[in-house]
This record gives sequence, structure tokens and C-alpha cells, in this order.
Amino acid sequence: MQTAAGVDACLPIRSDMDLVWVRQHVRQAAGLLGFGLVDQTKLVTAASELARNTLVHGGGGQMESARVDNGRVHGLRLTFSDEGPGIPDLERALSDGYTSGDGLGMGLGGARRLVHEFAVDSTPGVGTKITVISWAARPPHPRGEF
Repeated sequence: MQTAAGVDACLPIRSDMDLVWVRQHVRQAAGLLGFGLVDQTKLVTAASELARNTLVHGGGGQMESARVDNGRVHGLRLTFSDEGPGIPDLERALSDGYTSGDGLGMGLGGARRLVHEFAVDSTPGVGTKITVISWAARPPHPRGEF
């Protein structure tokens, strides 16, 4: 069983160089947890988009990563938070095809499709917190069946 060493972290997102560190950390942590190359790439791509949004739209913030377990599989939880202007129209921001034009062109909806779990808490004028979880193996069926 892997320990959380090298997986749990809190990284600042204040510059383009921090975006590089976030991507490197997520790839390394996913590898330590046994993610395959394709799943690592999906998670790194989602993390890159969310980190860039934190920097560009939120004015900077942080990413926290942590190992999570549900009894059958383990995964990686990433939380991106900022104290920026918030997302005024969350439904529009999550819609297919919506992008500000500054990121990878996939937007929040694209990032959401690359992970197993996705949650947004955003209040205009207060900030945004986005939490994603990806599992190292196929997530279990809600009733615990495969």
C-alpha cells in the first residue's frame, strides 16, 4: 500500500511557473498511486485547465492534493481555490463549448469530463473552490457492484 508521501501537498498558484509545478506534482502523485498513463494524462490535463483558471480568472490561489480511499480503490483529490471574483454564471461556464479563450480551449465542462467526480463552490465576489477526484481504477458502482 502506498503512503501519502509525495501525494499530499498544498501548492501556490501565483505564476505561470506554478502551473508547471502543479502539472508535475499531479503527474508524480498519480503515478505513485498507480494510475495508468492514460488516466495520468487525463488528470494532468484537467488539473492544468483548473490551475490556469485559478490563476487567470481567480487572480491566483492554491491547489491541495490528497490521497483518498473508498475501501475498494484509491484515488487523488485535487482542490483548486481562489478568492477571486467567482463564477457569475456557473451553468454557462460548465456548458459544452464554453471557454474564455485563455485556457486549453476545453473549459470547465471539458475538465469535468476528464475526472470521475467534480464539484464547484463559487460565490460572486468571494471566490471559487473546485474539487475533483480521479480513481486509480474504475470507480465502484454506487451499490458496490461492478
